[in-house]
Formats: sequence, structure tokens, C-alpha cells
Amino acid sequence: MSSSFEKYQKRRLISSYFSVVISISLVLFLLGLLGILVLNTKKVADHFKEQIALTVFLKDTAKEVEINQLEKSLALAEYTKSTSFVSKEEAAKEHSKEIGENFMEFLGYNPLQNSIDVYFNADYVSETKIAEISRDLTQKDFVDEVVYDKPLIALLNDNVKRISFWILVVSGIFLFIAVLLINSSIRLSVYSKRFTIKTMQMVGATKGFIRRPFIWKSVRLGIIGSILALAGMASVIYYINKSFPELNLLADKVILGVLFAAVFLIGIVISWISTFFATQRFLNLKTDELYY
Repeated sequence: MSSSFEKYQKRRLISSYFSVVISISLVLFLLGLLGILVLNTKKVADHFKEQIALTVFLKDTAKEVEINQLEKSLALAEYTKSTSFVSKEEAAKEHSKEIGENFMEFLGYNPLQNSIDVYFNADYVSETKIAEISRDLTQKDFVDEVVYDKPLIALLNDNVKRISFWILVVSGIFLFIAVLLINSSIRLSVYSKRFTIKTMQMVGATKGFIRRPFIWKSVRLGIIGSILALAGMASVIYYINKSFPELNLLADKVILGVLFAAVFLIGIVISWISTFFATQRFLNLKTDELYY
């Protein structure tokens, strides 16, 4: 009878530890993913900004030397990420593919123009900076027109600011929730041993002596939960980096290392603090209050 009861108690204890580890690992995993999102918000925003092109349409009278010089000067400009020259013949082929017929057959000529597509570095994708660049290019005699999507640039910049703000707000809320969930799991684990705590106190054990094994046990559980969370984060980062290599998530290894270290320490610190206050609460309770 005693043996079966001990086995039952042992199973309950293992189940309690398992639930604490799972709770810690899941919460830290989600917190870590949110951290990855926060750290890479600018990188993702920059990626979309660098897809916006400014198109410089050239007059038919433009000389080849002038076109080459303009393309080289644009390629070397500090605001340029890349340039692409599109001849009127190439533009006609692409347009014919889009509409599904050769429009030059019934027009009798090619109405399109040679052009240069300019893709900017993300820091220069703003309404004022691109408008200034556009004005400078328009002043050239052989440039017919400069076209870019003004509403898209304004919308993109506004959305980036709005999304960045709400990500920070959600991160703060989620960190608070993470602390509460981990604290609740550990409190339930300590609650199951409240009678053991009170018995040790009644036979003369000091609060520090009683508290120490509980804290070390929770810290070990916090370490295990943190390691599981870090393994999950590493898998997600590897998958995203493989699926979207243009984001280059592994480029800044120092920031990733700091994030991983922060998640690991959060798991340990929250476990330690939660256990300290949970044991302190039961140490301060009277014996008859343990039943409520």
C-alpha cells in the first residue's frame, strides 16, 4: 500500500515538473519569436523599401554616351542599391507578353522609350529624398520623364512606423504575460508541497534552508525549459532563413547571440524569483491556512 502511494506521489511530482518545463519552454519560445520579429522589423521593412523603383525615361534623341554616363553615375550614387537599363525593344517584348499580342504590328512603330530603373537603399526611400533626386534627374536635357509611385512610398513609410510601434507594445504585453504564466506554473508546483514546507519549518529548519532546494530545482527546470525554447527558436530561424534568404537573418550573429542569451536568462531569473516568493508565501502561512 505504502509502495503504491509512493509511486503515485512520484508520478504526480514528475507530471508537475514536466508541466512546469513545458510551460516555461512554450512561453519563452513565443517570447523569443517575438524578439526575432522585433529585431528584424527594420530588416523586413528595408527589404520592401528596396523593391520600389524609380524609372528614368530617356528621350529618343539621347546619345549612347549620355545614357552610359547617366547609368554609371546612378550606379555609383550613395542612394542607389542597383540600376537596370531597359531598352525600348525589351520594354516592347515585356508589354506584348502582358497584353498577349504584338501591339507594334497595328501601330507600325514602337512608342515606348529607353529607360533606367533605379532601386534605392532603404534609408533613402522617403518622399522628400526621392522627390529631390527626381528633380535633379528631370533637369537633364536628354531625360524625358521620371516616374515613381509616390502614394506607395508614403503608405509604406506610414505602415512601417505604425507596425513598429504596435510590435513594441505587444512585446511589452507579452513579456508581462510570460512572467505571469511562468510564475503561475511554479506557484502550483510549490503549492503541492506546502505541507512539506510547513513540516520542515515546524521541526526547526530555517527559511533559507527550506527555500534553497526549491529554488535550485526551479532554476534547473528553468534551464531545461530555456534550452528547449532556444532549440525551437533556432529551428524557426533556420527554416525562415532557408525559405527567405533575402532577409539574411543569420547575418548579425552578435544580435542573435544576445537574444538567445536574454531568453535563457529570462527563464532562469523568472523561475528563481517566482520560486522565492511562492515558498515565502507558504512559509508565512499558519498551519490551518494551508487547507484553503
